[in-house]
Amino acid sequence: MGHHAKNRRTSVVAVFAMVGSLVVALVALSACAGESAAPYDLVIANGRVMDPESGLDAVRHLGIREGKVATVSEQPLEGARAIDASGLVVAPGFVDLHEHGQQEESYAMMVRDGVTSAFELEAGTADVASWYAGREGGQIVNYGVSVGHIPARMRVLGDPGTGLLPAGIGGSGSATVAQVAEMESILREGLAQGAVAVGLGSAYTPAATMVEIERMFRVAAEGGASAHIHMRSGSAGLDSTIAAAKAAGAKLHIVHVNSSAGDELGDFLAKIAAARDAGQDVTTEAYPYGAGMTEIQSALFDDWATWSDDRFGRNQLVSTGERLTRATFAKAREEGGTVITHGRSEEQTRAAVLSPLSMIASDGFIENGRGHPRTSGSYAKVLGKYVRDEQALTLMDALRKMTLEPARRLESRVPAMQTKGRIAAGADADLTIFDPMTVIDRATYEDATISSAGIPWVIVGGQVAVDSGKVTSARAGRAVRAAVR
Repeated sequence: MGHHAKNRRTSVVAVFAMVGSLVVALVALSACAGESAAPYDLVIANGRVMDPESGLDAVRHLGIREGKVATVSEQPLEGARAIDASGLVVAPGFVDLHEHGQQEESYAMMVRDGVTSAFELEAGTADVASWYAGREGGQIVNYGVSVGHIPARMRVLGDPGTGLLPAGIGGSGSATVAQVAEMESILREGLAQGAVAVGLGSAYTPAATMVEIERMFRVAAEGGASAHIHMRSGSAGLDSTIAAAKAAGAKLHIVHVNSSAGDELGDFLAKIAAARDAGQDVTTEAYPYGAGMTEIQSALFDDWATWSDDRFGRNQLVSTGERLTRATFAKAREEGGTVITHGRSEEQTRAAVLSPLSMIASDGFIENGRGHPRTSGSYAKVLGKYVRDEQALTLMDALRKMTLEPARRLESRVPAMQTKGRIAAGADADLTIFDPMTVIDRATYEDATISSAGIPWVIVGGQVAVDSGKVTSARAGRAVRAAVR
């Protein structure tokens, strides 16, 4: 009897132990389930989610937590806030590789055009550390910069210009061997400080030989950085630029092919395609407008005195909106400022935008309420005019040009870009929500500050940056930067 009783007591203890373990396990499981089921910071519900990387194009619900897309769900979700995106497209936030307006005024315009990350990669800066330090604490959108050959050349040669571009010797002066080496040093330092890319503008530095440009390309190649260049116009300029990048082993990005090519666009695109087919890393971009904009004192206009009288009327002074004459151009050239130059045909613009080779980038800039409509409307114009109205481009192809391809251009040097330009679990919660039936640009050459229509919500870093079409107080935009060494 004593032996059997002892066994029964042992069995009872074991049963209670098993029950206790089961209770603990159930409590732990319940806690885990409760944690996973906790409301998301933000839910985007019922939207047509389009992701160019995976090809997803379906109604889904997005759960956002701590600045990231936590889930892409077929089932409804609960969140602290929910945005009903029924009938709207939910796309990755647009990535603009060519945005000179790196201040609040420009950010506020571009974000209403769906841009969530804006990069100054053509002109860049000669002081990368200071450039980023000046934007710490959060901006409306994410931001990043290249280290630029133009500002490095201006510094080394002592150019008097105070803007983005040379106004004298920085563009027209020849550099000594020692000065070129000093420029290389500035570029290397900028890359070590985390510059996203290397920027160049041989069109604005006509005295810089292709030997000098190739040496800058070599610095870019050493740093694993892409080289973004506003190259000299004409097929010869394109040929020499592609050849120099190839010799240097640099990843080449030709900015605004529509502007640089002009009447030679077909030839330009064919040569870029040929270089790519031959294995060279060459990409390009376009903006959807027939007019460009630049500083009137730049080297692009050094031959202005030789122009015929009718050519001056193609130029529009940004500060006043007036079309210029020989006399007023001369006066503005002396005083400085920016000018919009009209001249490309709609056929040229369309061909550049539709080319499978091109990304979309704005080349935008707004200052004191004046600028070019491309800052405020480039992305909405592509979506409204070329996708919806003309059906010349599929919506997914347009989004690829605006999101995934720009992100891929930078991600080998800047790993942070691997989580931008996509919609998937783990991706950054940078999102643009737009109405495909109403999205369109509204800015004009006379008033560049009219925001785009049909983009009611934009999310940056998981926070609502545009709410029902209005810019909020959210400043979740952060520095996008390569590793600092």
